[in-house]
Amino acid sequence: MSTETRRVLLDGAAVEVAVDGSELLAPDGRRVPEAEAVHLPPVEPTKIICCHLNHISRVRELGVALPPAPTFFHKPISALSAHRGAVVRPAGCRFLNYEGEVAIVIGKRCRNVSYGRAGEVVAGYTIGNDFGLHDFRDTDAGSMLRVKGADTLCPLGPGLVAGWDWHAKAIRTRVNGEVRQDGNTDEMAWDMHYLVADISRLITLVPGDVILSGTPAGSRPVEPGDVVSVEVEGLGVLTNRVVQGPEPVSDEVGAQPTDTEEVRSTAEGGDWPPRGTRRPEPTRLEQLPYPRVRPRFEQ
Repeated sequence: MSTETRRVLLDGAAVEVAVDGSELLAPDGRRVPEAEAVHLPPVEPTKIICCHLNHISRVRELGVALPPAPTFFHKPISALSAHRGAVVRPAGCRFLNYEGEVAIVIGKRCRNVSYGRAGEVVAGYTIGNDFGLHDFRDTDAGSMLRVKGADTLCPLGPGLVAGWDWHAKAIRTRVNGEVRQDGNTDEMAWDMHYLVADISRLITLVPGDVILSGTPAGSRPVEPGDVVSVEVEGLGVLTNRVVQGPEPVSDEVGAQPTDTEEVRSTAEGGDWPPRGTRRPEPTRLEQLPYPRVRPRFEQ
């Protein structure tokens, strides 16, 4: 039997609460209506590790081949947001994509845990929305640091569910009530325990750490004002609103937003017009805009 806990602000303090119907129950007996609660991320990770491609529907949509083993990238913990929290698209950016998925939460310190015992170190599961700012994909396609790591781009919630069986569970993402992603955990190339075992071969995982397990087909850009909800069978619904950032990303230093085939082919997914006929044209160096402070040495 599964159980769910959440973290909310209660009288100004972070409190872990239990779900009791339409109310949230604090350990000291205080109650708050769920609809009125100010949610926090359900866990406090030291790291957030994300699987690139895992759902076969997404692999087929992009027309790529799976490697022999999964590849990963990292989101900083400063990217965390919560249920009903705002997701900020910086001014001057256009390609902010949702990616609904299941988040694995570690419950025990572990290193080099075997595939067969990986379930023993999992505390539970929550929902994640692995938002990506693809305007920076030309320069960060490898690390994904700015693409996936900007502030607010990692909503988690609404709660942490222990004892959840992750087999054959539906994953649906809705934008303004319309279904945009409709997948299932059974289409994952590598299951939850595989991902834990793989990462822990080289990286020590500690309680609260999060592994995002990959997204189904259908990731597309959203606009300020859009409401994005990710529903996972047995885990609930994670809802966030996209808002416009008050200022553009600085053009003084660093990579600048771009609009190229590399950017659009990922942001538009299966809707990219040449999809299935050719790969995107690689972005040429002369297509990349310079910030105001230029490199000390230019060829």
